Amino acid sequence: MSSARTKALRRRTPAAVAAVSAGVLLAGCNGASGGSSASSDSVTYALPANFTPNWILPIGTAAHLNTNNVSIAQALWEPLVAYDGSTGKIGWNKAASLATAADFARDGRSVTVTLGNRHWSDGTPVTTRDVEFWYNLIKANKGQWAGYSPGKAPDDWTSLKTLDAHRFTLTFDRAYNAQWMLANQLSQITPLPQHAWDRTGSSAPVSDADRTPAGAQQVWTYLNTAAKNISGYARDPLWKTLSGPYAVKSFSTAGKVVLTANKAYDGGEKAHITTVNLLPFTTTAAEENALRAGQVDYGYIDATDLGQKESFTSRGYTVKPWTGWAITYMPYNFNNPAMGAVFKQLYARQAIQMSVDQDSLVKAVFNGTAVPGYGPVPQAQASAFVSPAQKDNPYPFSTDKARALLTAHGWSERGGVMVCTRPGTASSRCGAGVAAGTPFRMQVLSQSGSTVTDNMMSAIQSSLSKTGIELSIKKAPVNSVLSQTPQCTPEQSACTWQLSFFGTAGSWYFPAFPTGDSLFQSKGGSNFGSYSDPRADRLIGATTTSNSPGAMQDYSAYLAKNLPVIWLPEPDYQISVVKNGLGGFAQDSLANFHPAQWKWTGR
Repeated sequence: MSSARTKALRRRTPAAVAAVSAGVLLAGCNGASGGSSASSDSVTYALPANFTPNWILPIGTAAHLNTNNVSIAQALWEPLVAYDGSTGKIGWNKAASLATAADFARDGRSVTVTLGNRHWSDGTPVTTRDVEFWYNLIKANKGQWAGYSPGKAPDDWTSLKTLDAHRFTLTFDRAYNAQWMLANQLSQITPLPQHAWDRTGSSAPVSDADRTPAGAQQVWTYLNTAAKNISGYARDPLWKTLSGPYAVKSFSTAGKVVLTANKAYDGGEKAHITTVNLLPFTTTAAEENALRAGQVDYGYIDATDLGQKESFTSRGYTVKPWTGWAITYMPYNFNNPAMGAVFKQLYARQAIQMSVDQDSLVKAVFNGTAVPGYGPVPQAQASAFVSPAQKDNPYPFSTDKARALLTAHGWSERGGVMVCTRPGTASSRCGAGVAAGTPFRMQVLSQSGSTVTDNMMSAIQSSLSKTGIELSIKKAPVNSVLSQTPQCTPEQSACTWQLSFFGTAGSWYFPAFPTGDSLFQSKGGSNFGSYSDPRADRLIGATTTSNSPGAMQDYSAYLAKNLPVIWLPEPDYQISVVKNGLGGFAQDSLANFHPAQWKWTGR
């Protein structure tokens, strides 16, 4: 979701039950893709279950925080600064970037960026005007951009000055951490083809409409409206002016996508494989059947199926975990009319967190392919960003202590469910806004299509019940989960959701610098549950401006204890199953896939 999900936008985005017979699904995959690759000209890649691509515009909105959308868009339009972990270490991948250099001023208040000598697929040079075009659209429409957090890009950029066709200077409103600015802010910029897209409607001429706020809003509406026509992606001339190594050959509303090499590409990641087939699946089981039938070159299995590893290696596959730079969580909806007041009580969140047995989930549900997550910084990979407080788990599992915490704050068990019997704001009362008789009942809207997720939700439901907290589970495809759990205010009809889960493969994949401005800052673009805490805001702000390692650790410690969400185990992004001979890459811990890096060896 970079992200996402997510990236996103990132991500970064976040990751993905209706049962469809394997025979029917496999037949559909065969008809769409022609089966597995027979030569070095094609690869068939399995998308995560119920994680259907549904957006092509390289500007994310909140309803389209799907990591696969980001990966596809970056294969078509390269970012200004591409960060990824495809070499085995997260860093700036200049081969996949339109910028060749970023020189920060000594005072930390500006950066001068140099573009490479690149061209759009129609032969027009990529210039600073294309960067300005993106900048103007975002400035005028920031509230609709999923990457927006108040005070961050584009708010922290006071001006963009073009020095010539290949150099521009971004000036900031204050000095910033250069590492954060490059990895988390400049990496969000995707130069767009101004000479082809700067129009206010399909029949309007190309102009400089973006240079006024009103014009930029009209261009934004035009581009976003066109992006909603998924079935028209392959035909619409709008999506044929590209800077990336691939173009769209076909794109169905069901999520079947075929990419073809962009022959006019003149960047550093020229495609080795002509045709990339991206296949959607409704369940992991159906995708595994496709692997066994040899219809997928690059797929995955559930952690619960690791015991069947030999059945895949014997078919010519390599099985290996894909570790992500991510956190996994369930957002609370702090504005929900029924439970928002309860969620705002720290003791209530502590009781919920103490009722989640992460160690058992890692062992029994994830088969060891996850690590417990206790805070806002990824813990699956070692880093200097994680505080001792987060590492040490501030709220160890104990339903007895969780029950005691609730009873000490005015709750009594009635028929197996805790009920507020002592309302009020005193320390021994339920807390502000919690009415007498309020039952501790919650509902989560959880993504479908994964046995691992289903098992985890059932286990959490069981352990919460021992505390006296009732959890009901409703399931939907990940795109539906994201669209049905938006930021909202209590009076809005969309605010009926209470908990959301979209993290089968990790909920949020970070940029290289894992600060929480999008996720946990007040009004952050991906702060789905509307968490708001002044101290958290100050600490997040410090991570973006201070070069001290202590800033990230202070943020890590506070949010690990303040619980803006329910922290859950961080799973590997997936257990990859890759056909022997398909190589040329490392798994990107930012959760993107990079088809231009793939190549067949020995064929």
